[in-house]
Amino acid sequence: MFDLRGLCEAPSQPSTFKLQTLKRCAIAAVNSRVVVVGSSNMDLVVRSPRIPVPGETILGGDFLMVPGGKGANQAVAIAKLGVHSIFVARLGDDVFGRKSLENFQKENVDTRYVTLTPEAPSGVALITVDEAGNNAIVVAPGANARLSPDDVRRAQGEIRSAGAVVTQLEIPLATVECVAELAHDARVPFILNPAPAQTLPPALLARVTVLTPNETEAQILTGVAVVDPESASAAADRLLEAGVKSVIVTMGAKGSLLAEGNVREHIAAERVKAVDTTAAGDAFTGALAVGVGRGQSLRDSALFANQAAALCVTKMGAQPSMPTTEEVGAFVPAPREDSRRRK
Repeated sequence: MFDLRGLCEAPSQPSTFKLQTLKRCAIAAVNSRVVVVGSSNMDLVVRSPRIPVPGETILGGDFLMVPGGKGANQAVAIAKLGVHSIFVARLGDDVFGRKSLENFQKENVDTRYVTLTPEAPSGVALITVDEAGNNAIVVAPGANARLSPDDVRRAQGEIRSAGAVVTQLEIPLATVECVAELAHDARVPFILNPAPAQTLPPALLARVTVLTPNETEAQILTGVAVVDPESASAAADRLLEAGVKSVIVTMGAKGSLLAEGNVREHIAAERVKAVDTTAAGDAFTGALAVGVGRGQSLRDSALFANQAAALCVTKMGAQPSMPTTEEVGAFVPAPREDSRRRK
């Protein structure tokens, strides 16, 4: 993997971090690629004044049908940021699966390891988005539950030559463990987005290079209620003690908490008008993988991911909202407080 940390130093003020850094890295790492192993769903999205409470029926607004799924979102995010994105997934052999495959090809995602599965329908996510951009999601996994270790092993040559490997928990745990093992054996950075959260085996955690939980996922994994940077730091400490190499806890409008070695740094969120936060975490993880795969420091990668996630929430839909390299380069963040860093 390229070691570009000297070349790719971000300025000390995260709000001034510009894409020129990433462009220099791109020139030095033209062969970088990221493998994403994960889920693909069709998102059925309804705008609503608010999220209904149990037993309540309310009238919503606009309806959208857009390709989604955490793995697919991350694969598209990586491709739109100019990196060779290789996706390992299973789709149903149905209208949703064929539409998703068509979208991957349009977004330049490498689909050689995407398999159509006649025995199961495509995954579907039912999503309600309120006026503040918050969401409630229920997922029917469908063909995602059929993604197996054998499917992953078919792509092990790609994993060995990747700059980074990414997966999530919308696929069977045995498949995630296989990804972690292959990446670990090849000494390739392994990024795990632990969503939806579940108890994870110690051997799996020990193979994670970067873990990217949100507040809820961090609490489920550690038992620490994450409500601010201090509690996020406490949760990250527990995950590091469990064997994870580094942790970034994402907290939406409250920013993110980076924990690596003895460093704990709060990175403030960029100020934008949120329209749909559904894929913010996927935009963050995808952009983070771009930086890590190109050999940038974790901090520089997190700063870039912070801006990508901010742009993502300004549009409706998961994959359509993923920003391009040009959009991130043109992003001018609003003034905000500096990040807080300590060792």
